[in-house]
Amino acid sequence: MGFAKYLAKRAVTMFGVLMATLLVTVALVGANMDAILKQSVAIDVRTAMINNKPLVESFKNHPEELEKYIQNQIKQEIISLGIDQPWYTPSRLGLAMYKILTLNFGHAKFLTSDTGSSDVKDIILEKLPRTILLFTTATVIVSILGIFLGAIAASKVNSKIDKITSAFAVISSSFPVWWVGLLMIFAFAFIYPIFPARATPTVPVTDPGYFVSLLYHMTLPLITIVLIGFGSWSYIVRNFLIGILQEDFITAKRAAGIDKRKILYSHALKNAAPPIITVLAFGLSGSLGGSIITEAVFDWPGMGRLYYEAITVLDLPVIIGETYVLTAFFLVSIFLADILYGYFDPRVRRQ
Repeated sequence: MGFAKYLAKRAVTMFGVLMATLLVTVALVGANMDAILKQSVAIDVRTAMINNKPLVESFKNHPEELEKYIQNQIKQEIISLGIDQPWYTPSRLGLAMYKILTLNFGHAKFLTSDTGSSDVKDIILEKLPRTILLFTTATVIVSILGIFLGAIAASKVNSKIDKITSAFAVISSSFPVWWVGLLMIFAFAFIYPIFPARATPTVPVTDPGYFVSLLYHMTLPLITIVLIGFGSWSYIVRNFLIGILQEDFITAKRAAGIDKRKILYSHALKNAAPPIITVLAFGLSGSLGGSIITEAVFDWPGMGRLYYEAITVLDLPVIIGETYVLTAFFLVSIFLADILYGYFDPRVRRQ
């Protein structure tokens, strides 16, 4: 199978998974979304009618007629939008999925962006860069530290650094992120007030110094995520490399007198790249999707905290929008991992 055909096959598979996820999401919240949409239409129509002073004045002596007129307008608006049909009809499902695919998530019922917009797309596009900034930065740092320490530990099996790396991996991965986060806040925001307790900047978004303030507030959650992650990551890299360093081609290169560092970093790591890339892709996408607890603990103004707030108040348009965006990011990261996997291991393309 050629590389282009391999990529096309993976792209079709990923799109199918995305559509299936959308269908399940819409099916799970369909009945509730119907009620919310109809209530929203009723509120919008009633507000427009009440604000129409000449219309209200014309029904001044017949308030019951005004109510009948408003109800009739609500009914017509519901019919024109097509939400008079059950949510599970093909036309309704198709329209709902089309709107989600085009990032038309509607308006949030309770939540707004920092600028006051209730459009779900505006809210998500405001929060998404902050989550990507925090967790992508953390993943890059964790990966660099983990690969470096893991390579050293693999080249010196049973040495002190190997034992320390393995022990730290077990210890760091044993503690939940929220508990370590609370300890970090207690230590470095109250006992030693170096960083703020809340990761939400106090300056408004429109302030020129907002981004610098955001980076400063990001430091403590970033350190926490790195502390928890790089130990287990180095242990994974160590285990991958130990098996490769025992292969015959590595033994042949040692016998040829090639420098140990060159063998480790140029040959062993290159052969360990496919599984490492896969773990890295899952780690990045998983961190974006699993950021709810971390962002809630540190009060980081990103997608995770938005998800938490949306679930708390049952803001379904926001929940659906976030589910779609996070699923799309997960699939994109896996697709990129497949591309790199196929590049480093041509055998994958022939499957």
